[in-house]
Amino acid sequence: MSPPIAESPRRWTWAQRHAMFLVGVSPIIANVIGSVFNILYNQTQIQPLLSPAQMERFHACWQVFNLFVYPVAIACYVVPLWQLRRVHHALLDHHPVEPETLAAARRRVIHLPWWFLLVAAIGWLSCIPVFPLAIASAGEPLSGLVVWHLITSFVIASLIAVTQSFFAVELTAQATLFPVFFQDSNPASVPGAVPLSIRARGILWAFSAVVCPVISLVMLLIVPDAANLSPMFGVTVAVVAISFGLITSWMLGRWVTAPVMQLQRAASNVARGNLNVRVKLLRSDDFGHLIERFNRMVDGLQHREKLQETFGRHVGREAAKQIMRQSDGHNGSEQVISVMFVDVRNFTRQSSKLSPTQVVHALNLFFAEAVEVIESHGGMVNKFLGDGFMAIFGVGGSSVDHGPKAVAAGQELVTSMANQKALMQEAGWEEFAIGIGINTGPAVVGCIGSPKRQEYTAIGDTVNIASRVESLTKPLGHPLLITQSTRDTLPERFPAIALPEQMVKGKTTALAVFAVPDHTDALDQIDNNRVSASPTVPDQDLQNTPGRR
Repeated sequence: MSPPIAESPRRWTWAQRHAMFLVGVSPIIANVIGSVFNILYNQTQIQPLLSPAQMERFHACWQVFNLFVYPVAIACYVVPLWQLRRVHHALLDHHPVEPETLAAARRRVIHLPWWFLLVAAIGWLSCIPVFPLAIASAGEPLSGLVVWHLITSFVIASLIAVTQSFFAVELTAQATLFPVFFQDSNPASVPGAVPLSIRARGILWAFSAVVCPVISLVMLLIVPDAANLSPMFGVTVAVVAISFGLITSWMLGRWVTAPVMQLQRAASNVARGNLNVRVKLLRSDDFGHLIERFNRMVDGLQHREKLQETFGRHVGREAAKQIMRQSDGHNGSEQVISVMFVDVRNFTRQSSKLSPTQVVHALNLFFAEAVEVIESHGGMVNKFLGDGFMAIFGVGGSSVDHGPKAVAAGQELVTSMANQKALMQEAGWEEFAIGIGINTGPAVVGCIGSPKRQEYTAIGDTVNIASRVESLTKPLGHPLLITQSTRDTLPERFPAIALPEQMVKGKTTALAVFAVPDHTDALDQIDNNRVSASPTVPDQDLQNTPGRR
């Protein structure tokens, strides 16, 4: 026996293999723009207000700050990325990772935007007390206007850098790190993780896209003479703030529309009957839970369809649908239906000449064709009876013309079996013939039996009469017989042949029966526009015709 073919390992993209680098550099652009704004603001608004000694202390402060504080902030941000590096490489190489280690790494991946938000906020906002204190240490009086300008400069720069960087890190981590760290799990289900919810993201978006630009412009306006010193600076701040607001809106739109569009496409596929679709987007927020529940729903629908398909092979597809629709499996309902019984003629004699395997093979050929014919006319084969079967039409109000459909199915079945005599002879069945009886009337249809074992079937006098009528087909010499109640559902000019009334087992009065020609005979009679007369009944006591064999 050859060994099983191993599944080829997943191929990673360049971005997924270099995810640590991409996540690390993702906030650079926003921070560079924030720094450029801060430098320009200091040059145009703050430095003209400083004395030479204060200016010297100001330059010394930002040089020392950039030399020591920024490297510490960068190191703090890089630490979690460095800690993830070993697990990241192991997952890329498809090496096993300890469950506890992997769970901790997954939490760290989800928390990366929060970690950077904290580090960047501390780095930027710590400038607010440091720079005024450094300038004041020059020994000269510090103007309150300078302090206000410093606060304005660092608040606006931090608003620009921190909020935009949060979204940049989150988007980059989702695109590059999530596919590697969450190959077989849902990011939204990681224990201990605190992702940003949709509501909180909306608030952060509003803060970045609306509040930050407004605060930036208001702070510039309320600073004394700030706009007069450099009118174009206010315009520049407005352009930068609006641009970042639009960028934030785009990132949020991408964050929201991607899962919505995928869910919409998947739901459309499910509505069209395609249950093989799944949403594979990895999200750690509320969308992650929604995607997981959607995929579970589709799994449930697929399992239900498979169960119904398997179940339907045993009780019939239509019966399976009816059973699954019923709220109470113990109760049947009374319905007017048409019942058909089909039986193989001379089954005992023919089966004695064949092996059991040959008998089953021949019966399967017959049943396969019969089921297709019955279902094509809206009926369902309710049960197999060894050498025959019982079919019912009009269950659950599925058809108001179930009588004509049952008769049409019987006609087609007779014609089909006549055309397949050669095939049945090849299977070893020399003289293959069937008898069909159809009756229309009320019956109780539903799941009947004990709580532990039930059967979906129809019970009532209508069923019994259909069985008795089928047993008359051999002595009367007609393969397809119907009762008066079924005849009443057919058009008046339908070529049914009235036969002498028959006594059947279980009935004290004679039963009116009609012979129905197959499709070819019926068409000939309709074309010739003639009314069929009753055939000559064989010389025998028809009133004492035996019942079903």
